[in-house]
Amino acid sequence: QVQLHESGGGPVQTGGSLRLSCAASADTYNSYYLGWFRQSPGKEHEWIASFVSDDKTTYADSMKGRFTISKDNTKHIVYLDMNSLKPEDSGTYLCVAGDVHDGTWFPKAGSWGQGTQVTVSS
Repeated sequence: QVQLHESGGGPVQTGGSLRLSCAASADTYNSYYLGWFRQSPGKEHEWIASFVSDDKTTYADSMKGRFTISKDNTKHIVYLDMNSLKPEDSGTYLCVAGDVHDGTWFPKAGSWGQGTQVTVSS
């Protein structure tokens, strides 16, 4: 059973920064590669970034530069650092477990956390 818990969201002003955390159970952390999605009102889930190996990451083109995914293997936590935030970055940020095949990350169906809400005000 995938166990993920996101935190770190909240209100922030345009141009500000936030660090989101995704705490995983040991089994989840060691069995899957974790990534981040975003869901904004009226939009589909939007993939942000994920790990594709223990030390390699991949990003959506639109997310490169302002978002950074990292992790702490000792704590079983994956982070998402977000900088220069814009109102359109508002939404629920979800941590997702996935598998990697031929270097490509595939989210596992239903393996979301409960999400953490980010609200960027102008």
